[in-house]
Amino acid sequence: FAYLLPAMLSGRKVLVSTGSKALQDQILEKDIPLLLRAMGKPLRVSRLKGRSNYLCRYRLQRFSAEGVAPALVAPLARVADWAGRTREGDVSELTSVPEDSPVWPLVTSTRDNCPGSECPEYGRCHVVEARRQAQEAEILVVNHHLLFSDLALKANGMGDLLPRVDAMVLDEAHQVLDLAGRYFGQHLSSHQLWDWGRDSRAETLAEAGDDECLLAAAAQVETQTTAWRTVLGPGDERGSWALNPDSAEGSAFARLRQAVAELGQALSAAAARGKGLEQCAARGVVLLATVDFFAAHNAPNMVFWQEKKARTVQLHATPLDVAAPLQRHLLEPVESVILTSATLRVGDSFASTERALGLTAVSTLTAVSPFDYARQSLLYLPPLMPEPGHPSYTRACLDAAAPVIEASGGRTFFLFTSHRALQEAAASLPQRLSFPILVQGSMPRPRLLDRFRSLGNAVLLGAASFWEGVDVQGEALSCVIIDKLPFANPSDPILRARTEQCQAAGGEPFRELQIPQAVIALRQGVGRLIRSEMDRGVLMLCDPRLRSKGYGRIFLDSLPPMRRVSSLDAIHAFWRGEA
Repeated sequence: FAYLLPAMLSGRKVLVSTGSKALQDQILEKDIPLLLRAMGKPLRVSRLKGRSNYLCRYRLQRFSAEGVAPALVAPLARVADWAGRTREGDVSELTSVPEDSPVWPLVTSTRDNCPGSECPEYGRCHVVEARRQAQEAEILVVNHHLLFSDLALKANGMGDLLPRVDAMVLDEAHQVLDLAGRYFGQHLSSHQLWDWGRDSRAETLAEAGDDECLLAAAAQVETQTTAWRTVLGPGDERGSWALNPDSAEGSAFARLRQAVAELGQALSAAAARGKGLEQCAARGVVLLATVDFFAAHNAPNMVFWQEKKARTVQLHATPLDVAAPLQRHLLEPVESVILTSATLRVGDSFASTERALGLTAVSTLTAVSPFDYARQSLLYLPPLMPEPGHPSYTRACLDAAAPVIEASGGRTFFLFTSHRALQEAAASLPQRLSFPILVQGSMPRPRLLDRFRSLGNAVLLGAASFWEGVDVQGEALSCVIIDKLPFANPSDPILRARTEQCQAAGGEPFRELQIPQAVIALRQGVGRLIRSEMDRGVLMLCDPRLRSKGYGRIFLDSLPPMRRVSSLDAIHAFWRGEA
């Protein structure tokens, strides 16, 4: 309300960007309608999402005519039925088709494969209509990914996605540093290559079905992309990336590069036969340049790293300093920019955020929380815990946590800094507790949260994605337990590069980089507990470094003003209403 109401009364065009869909939904479905009723006058408000969130009528018609794999026939039929009823074409409307269904990439478009104004369905395009409404809106609500995609396009001189505005509000602004690093860098993913190969094959069948060489070249890109991912081995992993030509990965990447080059040449030769082939040829030029960029691996002031997941791999080149592009593309073109979040401060200072983002001459404001933490909450620091590096540390956390969970009647988020610790808890706690145990990854996050709310006495075990953007009000969530201070992994390639940069400049990386990041992450996790003026709850922080290390004071001073205790008796008294 503190930024929405002035924005709505200002008479200016204002863009509001959020870091989560949950907050976006809250603003559009609850907050703005309430404020509009209070204002008593109309206002043009619009939401704009990324292109892949909207149905593409042209691609739906095309794949319905050409046919799809047997497993996709039923979901494609559901999409086709919904397409005749939807007004906005927002794919989130169709809940009967899972958001990760492989049918969605077939019936949505990307900037690469959209025919633009030459599309036969251009006059009825959902993306075009959504952008028209965005141009006319007085208040435009987007998410950070779309905002930074727009900034990156502008930075590369490739047009824009969003209209010009007079002011911007970036809520959940603690995410800005990471997003700026990602979007102002370079990227190459196996998905991009697979999609290009698949689209090239489809366009060839539609516009040059007699070109067997082109079909073979497209299939070869898909084959070599799969081979590249396979040679990296199973599992998820994030680490530095440097190409060794003599390694198995280097050989696979070289074969992939050759396949990309050959398909690009074949597409260029056939481009005159159709618009689709012409588009694929243009994509091939960009992809080959990107492959060569990563093969060369010599961009100064960038850190190269790799993100491997179960079926995909992404390469990233992230700039170490995002201050200059943020200033040039976000701050300078807009008259007023507000960055707001519950977790922008470390202790009582915004200095670490200002330094990381290169902000100068800023105005800062700390608003007092509406919650009475001293009355509504209790911070429990268990005594006699081993150091986090000890082999039995997670078992000690579970031993200390079990009576707290019992005293709280379940109703607990148990948040972990590693999946290994989470899995150890998932194996152990069902034997210790009589409450339902819900484990991250066992079902989609929205369903897991709905189940947690409906049970009323469950224990949810979660890792990174449950530390922020989760809102469970009321008695269903009455206890939050955190196993360790959330320091980033020192082997993280971006942190390691920034650490070296900080050391070279004579700084102290631990205090200037790691502590501020961990404080902000901890405050996000702690923020799951008290979500309304009526909530009551116990926060348990297991990490003994809060009291044994000098920097522990920085973390404690950054937390809400909760009463601190070290005895289970105090927790029982709290739940009896005696404290």
